[in-house]
Amino acid sequence: MEQPPALRAAELRELLQRAGHAYYVLQAPILPDEVYDRLYRELQDLEHSYPELVIPDSPTQRVGAAPAVEFLTVGHRVPLYSLENAFDWGDMTDWEVRWQKLAPDGETGYVCELKMDGVALALSYENGVLVRGATRGDGEAGEDITGNVRAIRSIPLRLQTAAPPAWLEVRGEAFLSWERFAELNRAKEVPFANPRNAVAGTLRQLDPRVVAERRP
Repeated sequence: MEQPPALRAAELRELLQRAGHAYYVLQAPILPDEVYDRLYRELQDLEHSYPELVIPDSPTQRVGAAPAVEFLTVGHRVPLYSLENAFDWGDMTDWEVRWQKLAPDGETGYVCELKMDGVALALSYENGVLVRGATRGDGEAGEDITGNVRAIRSIPLRLQTAAPPAWLEVRGEAFLSWERFAELNRAKEVPFANPRNAVAGTLRQLDPRVVAERRP
């Protein structure tokens, strides 16, 4: 028995979202490319035949908006400041003293990770759906680059959880790998100076299709 269009569209969206996460984030594909493409086209056809089925977090809606005329300035709910640098051991101990004064009961813990040299992003989700992507700006307000953020396939349009919070902000860095950076520069007459410069310029493109092509 043929499924109702709404149920089939929901099934396709869920499957394509899981497949996209596995491919772009986990680097562990769960579908062959030709199967993904076939299911993607099926969803496109359904949404074309039944426009009421199109929702903002559909995999088909990543790159669909017309180029922007300009980026609007949006405020951050919580200031998004940059990290401080520590140039010697004295800077580290001074930082630790300040941190311990803020720690409850004097208990502290540390997590170390490599610093990705990219561009800070703040991603806002409402009820699990991506509603805004913004740059750091001056820490108090940044530029609304939601259209470009949606074009980055490693960023989920919907959180993979059955009970998402009413509002959640995820903060991180958009960056280009050295391999992808080299590929882009081979195709440019005037090469980018470095990966950070490349990703910063990419995120400020007014056309999301350029972002999708550069694949940050």
